[in-house]
Amino acid sequence: MDFEDTPEEAAFRAEARAFLDANAERRKPGAVEGYRRGQDAPGAMERAKDFQRRKYEAGFVGIHWPVEWGGRGGTPIQHVIYNQEEAKYDVLTAIFGIGIYLAQPTICTWGTPEQRDRFVKPAMRADEVWCQLFSEPGGGSDLAALRTRAEKDGDEWVINGQKIWNSGAHYSDFGILVARSNPDVPKHEGLTFFILDMKTPGIEIRPIRQVSGSSHFNEVFFTNVRIPDSRRVGPVGAGWKVALTTLMNERHGMRDAPGPDVEELFRLAQSIELEDGPAIDNAAVQEKLAEFYTRSQGLKYTKFRGITALSRGQTPGPESSIIKVVAANKLQDILSYGLDMIGMAGPTMGESMPVAGIFEEALLYSPALRLAGGTDEIMKNIIAERVLGLPQDPRADKGLPFRDIPTGARK
Repeated sequence: MDFEDTPEEAAFRAEARAFLDANAERRKPGAVEGYRRGQDAPGAMERAKDFQRRKYEAGFVGIHWPVEWGGRGGTPIQHVIYNQEEAKYDVLTAIFGIGIYLAQPTICTWGTPEQRDRFVKPAMRADEVWCQLFSEPGGGSDLAALRTRAEKDGDEWVINGQKIWNSGAHYSDFGILVARSNPDVPKHEGLTFFILDMKTPGIEIRPIRQVSGSSHFNEVFFTNVRIPDSRRVGPVGAGWKVALTTLMNERHGMRDAPGPDVEELFRLAQSIELEDGPAIDNAAVQEKLAEFYTRSQGLKYTKFRGITALSRGQTPGPESSIIKVVAANKLQDILSYGLDMIGMAGPTMGESMPVAGIFEEALLYSPALRLAGGTDEIMKNIIAERVLGLPQDPRADKGLPFRDIPTGARK
């Protein structure tokens, strides 16, 4: 592995840093605001869109996309470098991630030139916000088990069904939707991919109030929702292949789990008094701190393997699956141990708590990070099959028409 920037990479890093210094506020050392989910705060969307437009005009959106897509024509490592630098600043850009890094690459890969011309630039500039309409209540981790129906009616498709865990659907302008267009073929072959205007009649969006107090997830219901065939992406019945493009971009784009890490755990141990003195001086606490530090360093250097591959113009291997499994579980372990140190006041949230209460708040949203972008089980299957060469799990539904797959419903 090579941990140093090439001269070209160093020059790009300096360019990115200069833009960020001029357009954003650098996060203060030890600040905790960056761990809080602020998209619902008053004025947050306007501030986020303003920064995104300046970021687009400066050429830092779609850095590694081809010029014909509207990108910079740069390299994947430049995209990584910019994200590394942006993470040091208090900016809110995750709102636009689905539209820019999931929807638009899929549209550019599978869509028509007209679709590309219509949708890509407005998403990059944050003029339009997107959501992802994939998961369903009865599907679990199996996207291909979806039951939302798409029935052709002339030059339109009629959509009926339900989606769930749709981040940002309540403020989105468009969504990417996968629906079942043919139940008479095996489940992976009967899906079709669409672009959906979220203001279309027949759409009902119900926000889901989370235990952490935030409400950025939604469930979305469709009742005779009509989509023009011109908004179909890819061939009829090829929705699974199109969706795989989206999913690969999602998994490769996953960063570290957002939340307190080893540094914050050290700060917490320095501020907590145990019966025998400061927690940081306790031998058992020191042992756990060393364990978490070791896990963090292993994760750091695993990421470097992928970054080194990108720097050399290569495609990273299964590192993204390994990183996601380790990072999400490590976060939950750190949070749980931190609350153990806090003691009986652990369930209390608020600025007056140690380290401004970020451990309590983060523990409540951390389980979702083991689901988003692929569950632990999905990631472990990928590692088992593609790294270790183990056989696939047996599939009882393989080759069956979707309508013949048992659902557990009483007949």
